[in-house]
Amino acid sequence: MFNRRFHLKTLVAAAAVASGSLYMTSVQAADTIKVGVLHSLSGTMAISETVLKDTVLMAIEEINAKGGVLGKKLEPVVVDPASNWPLFAEKTKQLLGQDKVAVIFGCWTSVSRKSVLPVVEEMNGLLFYPVQYEGEELSKNVFYTGAAPNQQAIPAVDYLMSKDGGAAKRWVLLGTDYVYPRTTNKILRAYLHTLRSLRLSDHRGRYQEIFNRRQNRCGLHYQW
Repeated sequence: MFNRRFHLKTLVAAAAVASGSLYMTSVQAADTIKVGVLHSLSGTMAISETVLKDTVLMAIEEINAKGGVLGKKLEPVVVDPASNWPLFAEKTKQLLGQDKVAVIFGCWTSVSRKSVLPVVEEMNGLLFYPVQYEGEELSKNVFYTGAAPNQQAIPAVDYLMSKDGGAAKRWVLLGTDYVYPRTTNKILRAYLHTLRSLRLSDHRGRYQEIFNRRQNRCGLHYQW
């Protein structure tokens, strides 16, 4: 827990310093450095994102208690995109255009990040994205602080296929019908096919897509 708190405090401070050069006029002219907090405080994602809002505020409070950044206190600007993906984009425009924040800490779901991405790029903002993501995206306006599939899912597959991991031969890739699971499963599917192609004569592959509209789940099924 301490390491995570220290890591976030470092990110907040570094973001404020970096943003000082990006927004020299507005940031230096102000008495404080504004930090946007873009996490859902209502709706379906509030149960996950509220704690992220609290963590950012805790980090800002601790940084301010030690004197702030560049001689200035950090001022959080908290908005509620309410688990509404288009509203994430609107709130981002508000934070960057109206509130003049130097940096934004926000989003959880990939679709919320993808809604925010064109706005931060157009307005040359800076977003710190706090959780793992599906990869296949890169922007100079976003710090992706979480693991991508090649750092998380693929090593897990390698371990499960090893002797220590149980030498798994049957794979069921499940997830909601949504950006992150779809993309991650696509990557894992390609990876499994790559491994299988090394010894084609020794394997029989079967792929079946499963989709349950009531559960809103999809999956990829492999059995070798």
